[in-house]
Amino acid sequence: MGHIWSLQNQYAAWLAVEIAIDEAWAKLGEIPEEDVRKIKENARFDVDRIAEIEAVTHHDVVAFTRDVSESLGPERKWIHFGVTSTDVVDTAQGYRLKQANAQLRQGIVTLTATLKKMALTYKDTVMIGRTHGVQAEPTTFGLKIARWYSEMQRNLARFDRAAKGVEAGKISGAVGTFANVPPEIEEFVCERLGITAQPISSQVLPRDLHADYIATLALIGTSIEEFATEIRSLQRSEIHEVEEHFNPGQKGSSAMPHKRNPIGSENVTGLARVLRGNVITAYENVSLWHERDISHSSAERIILPESTTLLDYMLHRFNRILTNLDVFPETMKANMGRTYGLIYSQRLLLKLIEAGMSREDAYDLVQPLTAQAWDQQVQFRPLVEASAGITQRLSPAEIADAFDYHYHLRRVDNIFRRLGLLPAAK
Repeated sequence: MGHIWSLQNQYAAWLAVEIAIDEAWAKLGEIPEEDVRKIKENARFDVDRIAEIEAVTHHDVVAFTRDVSESLGPERKWIHFGVTSTDVVDTAQGYRLKQANAQLRQGIVTLTATLKKMALTYKDTVMIGRTHGVQAEPTTFGLKIARWYSEMQRNLARFDRAAKGVEAGKISGAVGTFANVPPEIEEFVCERLGITAQPISSQVLPRDLHADYIATLALIGTSIEEFATEIRSLQRSEIHEVEEHFNPGQKGSSAMPHKRNPIGSENVTGLARVLRGNVITAYENVSLWHERDISHSSAERIILPESTTLLDYMLHRFNRILTNLDVFPETMKANMGRTYGLIYSQRLLLKLIEAGMSREDAYDLVQPLTAQAWDQQVQFRPLVEASAGITQRLSPAEIADAFDYHYHLRRVDNIFRRLGLLPAAK
């Protein structure tokens, strides 16, 4: 990603656009084929020389075209013929975003594949589900990961849509009227670069495309933050159901030798905040004066390289975290018992309703027993078995069935089939 946003690659993209423009002019018969051949063979640029010229011109594109012209003969007059600076800059930026997007997409696909593998591995690994941070009912670790997998599938669809929007170019002249350059030039150049010709533009591409793109990158980063936050929570000492892998010789604290901290997950959490901050800047860039001003340019030179680079890093780092994640199934199962069996209260409630009680009466019968178990820190099931109001309606076998966690997991396979993670039932 660093190379994609380097000055070397920026100028290489600019030169590719300039050459494609001349090829298009030659195809229309407007400039000599021989001159285009010489330009393609001899056109060069030098990053340091461009900087030297720009120190005088205070215009990067003028500095670039003059530097390139120094490597050519009389055919240099066709460099930048009929176009304006942003025809080159925005089109080349769309080309570089296409390069960046190929790398980002691979990162999304790789992370999604890792989540798929983990979801299947831990499909039946029972654990407690938590709502409001409080133990609720049994679920599986694989089901949790499957939710992340589904979210990344949605992110891939969002990314493909938003990426297509910014993989675009415009060569329509100073105010977008094609006054000095026909639309055929734009169509040829964009096709040559593998990007889309924007149907209508001003001097610049419309920046709502870029705002949508940056917002999409931020949303993908927020998903990674969501997943990482869950890992951080599950690694807390009081829970300890998963742990970022801790390498031999690794240190968690300069003061406390025992510390093993989820630093990778904390790292991507912080970077997600930076990504979301860039969305505000991208939105601010949409409102430009008339047919353009340059207020967006300085901001984009920061937020486009930064956002793509950050997300690329986050995708790779979080994929490594998951690939090496230490998972503790026995702790997951043991933690289910830390609330004295209260996690089965809804199942008991429903059984009483099925036995003929109203919902209100059943609720009022069960809730005091849950409060007693919690307040006195005693097991819920013996209290249930000692309750005449319950035992006169439910048999010992029915009570035992209410406290079986397998009941809660009986439709996990159905959910996995919905996601395409398991073959359809025959």
